[in-house]
Amino acid sequence: MWKLVRFAASRSRRFSTVAIPGPCMVHKRGADILHDPWFNKDTGFPLTERDRLGLRGLLPPRVISFEQQYDRFMNSYRSLEKNTKDQSEKVVSLAKWRILNRLHDRNETLYFRVLIDNIKEFAPIIYTPTVGLVCQNYSGLYRRPRGMYFSAKDKGEMMSMIYNWPASQVDMIVLTDGSRVLGLGDLGVQGIAIPIGKLDIYVAAAGINPQRILPVMLDVGTNNQKLLQDRLYLGVRQPRLEGEEYLSIVDEFMEAVYARWPKAIVQFEDFQMKWAFETLNRYRRRFCMFNDDIQGTAGVALAGLLGTVRAQGRPLSDFVKQKIVVVGAGSAGLGVLNMAVEAVSRMSGCSETAAKSQFFLIDKDGLVTTERSNLDPAAVPFAKSPRDLEGLTEGASIIEVVKKVKPHVLLGLSGVGGIFNEEVLKAMRESVSTKPAIFAMSNPTMNAECTAIDAFKHAGENIVFASGSPFENVDLGNGTVGHVNQANNMYLFPGIGLGALLSGARHITDGMLQAAAECLASYMTEEETQNGILYPSIDSIRDVTAEVGAAVLRAAVAEELAEGHGDVGPKELEHMSEEDTVEYVRGNMWYPEYCPLVHEK
Repeated sequence: MWKLVRFAASRSRRFSTVAIPGPCMVHKRGADILHDPWFNKDTGFPLTERDRLGLRGLLPPRVISFEQQYDRFMNSYRSLEKNTKDQSEKVVSLAKWRILNRLHDRNETLYFRVLIDNIKEFAPIIYTPTVGLVCQNYSGLYRRPRGMYFSAKDKGEMMSMIYNWPASQVDMIVLTDGSRVLGLGDLGVQGIAIPIGKLDIYVAAAGINPQRILPVMLDVGTNNQKLLQDRLYLGVRQPRLEGEEYLSIVDEFMEAVYARWPKAIVQFEDFQMKWAFETLNRYRRRFCMFNDDIQGTAGVALAGLLGTVRAQGRPLSDFVKQKIVVVGAGSAGLGVLNMAVEAVSRMSGCSETAAKSQFFLIDKDGLVTTERSNLDPAAVPFAKSPRDLEGLTEGASIIEVVKKVKPHVLLGLSGVGGIFNEEVLKAMRESVSTKPAIFAMSNPTMNAECTAIDAFKHAGENIVFASGSPFENVDLGNGTVGHVNQANNMYLFPGIGLGALLSGARHITDGMLQAAAECLASYMTEEETQNGILYPSIDSIRDVTAEVGAAVLRAAVAEELAEGHGDVGPKELEHMSEEDTVEYVRGNMWYPEYCPLVHEK
């Protein structure tokens, strides 16, 4: 049901690893075909296929074209919008998710075409912010299984369980344990909606074949008492495993995955901070994996920070002089600090210790300093020495830090909605920057540190604003607009995964992630950045992903980590020009289209 998109150039054909598919061979007939969303065309089966596959009489007699099916679904969707316009936002969001999910359940080809063509409109429904609402209500919304579930009760069985998955090849896996879903906390098994949504974005943005994706829930229990008492809750009813008992479950899963699919990419998603860093450090040099909360968020933030320098009319080299306050010391906030410090160190040639002088970390207890007791080990490198602080002390509040430091950038990944209040935003007017930046990156929308309207109202019209969840642009009057940038991970993680896959990278390194961030930062024109536009439109996400994927691939080749993919070996990758790598990546992105089905006994 899938066709390889060809970008008309001979190089694409030369470097392609997959042939344009002819007829699809299927081992099913009759109602079994109609119940398989991989192959089901609903009323789109031509008469010859209906005869060939034993479908005559099982469908209405009229054959409906793909375009007519597409229009019919979109009409139904628009009708839903019209009929729910007076309902609450929560009701409307879940209704939209349901209608898309029903299409996903019955016809994958049509679903992904609809998603690709309307990605800007539908991404907020299948991904953040609506996916958070879906996770909170997942046990009640559950209708049919999607993905795999490995639980605490499966210890010792995972090596055999992995073979229960019907696909012979898996390229991309998104894994969660549901312990820190967005800013919503421990949602246990209900966090499975996150991997499902992320992988839908992989298909839409990166052209990963949906027959080669696998969402996975690692259910090790939950400490959410409300869920444990919910009679509809579908997960293991026990407190979360901890310590070595927990790690042994993750170890067993990773060993099982790579025993069956040694070239698969695993993306860790929404693990609580202690396990996010622990598992990243434990596996990143053994397997081809990355943690999107730590590394993907950091890459998108770094791209925005570099774009902010360009928006100020300054050369990128001035990034080393930017004073940046990060509010939130979780896995995402610390990931941003790590990558930004590495960038400063590389650009300036100074040590990472010296590079940290421009960064200030604030957590729930205020400014983090070396005087803090019981500080999380991951935050220790960013704790300020009191002797380096003039007029600030351990635990200083956000407003105190902003007034004293006068930062170029105030970046929030705290998960605390509204923490950038009117007083804090007004203090940003005293920034040393001519065009200060405010990044309210927490998801979902209710957890954003401030709204776009409040940022432009209180911090001034000459700011750069970015958020994790979507906000509308702000009308500033007199024909001027305050541009809202969505600093969303979907700009990077599809390209990271696709570039790693097509390069055959053994590992995903900091250098590959830096290349992805810098590629995204350079995507915008000077005129766009001068107007405060840091990120491209979501509508162009497939083109963005092709560029980012190619940058990741080139970095893997430069670091001698690329082993090639399919018929394209490492030597061929080495000899590709920059243009060739982009065409190679584009030439291996899949696109949904009905293919003829032939029954094979």
